[in-house]
Amino acid sequence: MASVTPPDNGPIADRLDALAALLELAGASPYSARAYRRAADLIRSTPAPVAELVRAGRARELRGIGPSIEARLRELVETGELAELRELEQEVAPELVALGRLLGVGPARMVEVGRAFGADSAAAFREAVEAGRLQEVPGIGPETERKIRAGLASLDRPRPRRGLLLGAAWALAAGVAEALGGEVAGDPRRWRETCERFSVVCRAADPEPLIARFASLPQIVALLERSERRALGVTVEGVPFELVVAPPGNYGTELVRATGSADWVAGLEPLPEADDEEGVFAALGRPLLPPELREAHAPPLRGRLLELGDVRGDLHCHTTWSDGKASVLQMGTAARERGYAYLAVCDHTRAVRVVPGLDADELRRQGEEIGAANAELAPFTLLRGAECDILPDGSLDLPDDVLAELEWVQISLHAGQRAPRRELTARVVEAMRHPAASCLSHPTGRLLNHRPPNALDLERVLEAALDTGVALEVNGLPSRLDLRDEHVRLAREAGVPIVVSTDAHSVRGLDGMRLAVATARRGGAEPGDALNTLPLAELRARRSSRTP
Repeated sequence: MASVTPPDNGPIADRLDALAALLELAGASPYSARAYRRAADLIRSTPAPVAELVRAGRARELRGIGPSIEARLRELVETGELAELRELEQEVAPELVALGRLLGVGPARMVEVGRAFGADSAAAFREAVEAGRLQEVPGIGPETERKIRAGLASLDRPRPRRGLLLGAAWALAAGVAEALGGEVAGDPRRWRETCERFSVVCRAADPEPLIARFASLPQIVALLERSERRALGVTVEGVPFELVVAPPGNYGTELVRATGSADWVAGLEPLPEADDEEGVFAALGRPLLPPELREAHAPPLRGRLLELGDVRGDLHCHTTWSDGKASVLQMGTAARERGYAYLAVCDHTRAVRVVPGLDADELRRQGEEIGAANAELAPFTLLRGAECDILPDGSLDLPDDVLAELEWVQISLHAGQRAPRRELTARVVEAMRHPAASCLSHPTGRLLNHRPPNALDLERVLEAALDTGVALEVNGLPSRLDLRDEHVRLAREAGVPIVVSTDAHSVRGLDGMRLAVATARRGGAEPGDALNTLPLAELRARRSSRTP
């Protein structure tokens, strides 16, 4: 048998990504596909040649590589192929399934329809529909035909069935941009809370090699359209993704056009030609506008927007004392490594119920652990805090003597989100009057793509915040981003301070600060609007002024 040259880490990871995509298309367990995708990410970031580890029987030394993935890696290294991948490519018809998800047609039904008139690609499927052959397929009624035709007709401005949360959207867009050497554009570059329009802009005199590379990416399972300098692909999840290859001298123009919202761009057209964005705005006679504000109804830019480097500390995180994944010391160490001066440990209290919570005695024992960690981490400081539930009568879920000991108290509403507006608002405002309250967590209680905002009277809450000095949180969890951009703008106009926090439940969760900062920027927030841009001494002085 001829020897096989062991593949490098990149090609190995690409094959695992392709297998994960096809497993999803085939309706396999989402855990299996996720495991292969995580393994691909791990292999890309591993400095050592993974093929050598596999041949030495050491693949499982890599965290997250179990027996099943190890067997696939051995097959890849020894044969250069994956038999399961070849079989799935023949069975699944990935282009049809991805197109079906974009059109809102289930995978099994889409493959069934395609096979009925012998179409195994997106292009062949479209040709068959345009030729009127849908009526040949048993079970296709007028409504389904109308839905498919309407979806195909709108592919010039396609949208996924549901917007991707910002964290997942950035990971997808950044992965494509990195592979092509381009710049993320579309909704992710404006840091929209849910993203529908995905675009990457590259520059090249000859666009063909970049378009070919785009079509071969593991993230792109079908190419729906292409022209000389543009291609439209679709991901395994049915998310449309645009590639724009700008000619020399026009890169800035295409990047501005691909970044801004449709209404905002329409208000500027025709855009002048320029090689960078600075040139485009200069030719328009306007100052360079940050991407977050390139919306038709964005707040005006009055000063320098808040930046990640302005943040001196994170004021909301969790540890293994409640539902976090890392210890007090691990979270503190990670925050210090990010350049912060302080981190508030705010584990849940008992009334949260759905996860473990702390009572008064446990909080005091945690305080001892925080003290020991501070001795090791100094001059970095861990603050004793709590995410304290608001009870039905507006009181807080800890005794006053314990609350007085804490350095930062997030007050939170977890139960009763569906209460009537007046009742909900009265409960929150009463809690804000407590002298220990520092900040109202995720004020509207929304969960993106899952739960709408509650009925809280935000105007009344802003009035209470001015009266009490309680700040409002911009929560950086991708599923929350609460306060949202327009509410940040209202807080700024009312003179109410905000806090940009991560609500991190793991070391990795601390990276969510960029989402909190970006959301605040979309509301026009400047450095002075966020309390956690203050030095620790000033933050403590502010806290002391509220405590009786």
